[in-house]
Amino acid sequence: MTRVVVIDYGMGNLHSVSKALEAVSTSEEIVISSDHKIIKSADKIVLPGVGGIKDCMEAFSLDLKERVIEELENKPTLAICVGMQMLLKFSEENGGVEGLNILNGSITKINSSHDVKVPHMGWNKVKRLGDHFLLRDIPDESSFYFVHSYCCLKSEDAITETTHGNKFISALAKDNIFAVQFHPEKSQNSGLQLYKNFLDWSI
Repeated sequence: MTRVVVIDYGMGNLHSVSKALEAVSTSEEIVISSDHKIIKSADKIVLPGVGGIKDCMEAFSLDLKERVIEELENKPTLAICVGMQMLLKFSEENGGVEGLNILNGSITKINSSHDVKVPHMGWNKVKRLGDHFLLRDIPDESSFYFVHSYCCLKSEDAITETTHGNKFISALAKDNIFAVQFHPEKSQNSGLQLYKNFLDWSI
């Protein structure tokens, strides 16, 4: 049986993510855990995250961080919202926070104006920049649910983009890692399809 471990480091809507995965699972075991042995036993990894990136990085204890980084090297991994931002090099949020530098790009604050509200909250279209297995059976420019004030504007690993005032990167993909700024667990059918694709994904 395939074991999917949702990383529990004290931040993120863990149960909503696990429930969405369970809803599309056929035989997979979905586990929420921070236990090193369970993480090591995982066939796939999900890295969620909500709130400020500084709090998330500080909640990620050194030994847990090292274990997760080790497992990210060769297992199919899905990172969500701040989980995605943590994989980048740097975020200007909270006065500047170093990321894990696993994916290409940095995080900057969304420029607000009369027409552009911050945080960016609600449904928005996701436009493909390339093909990927996790986008299978999801029509181009499908809508997903976003909640964020910071974004990645440029990345060599970009696979989709979204417009909220300016264009920003809404998903990145590199080797065994797929990372999204939106919340699939809040995105109804399109989000469930993405989770199903993740469960079916092999590398």
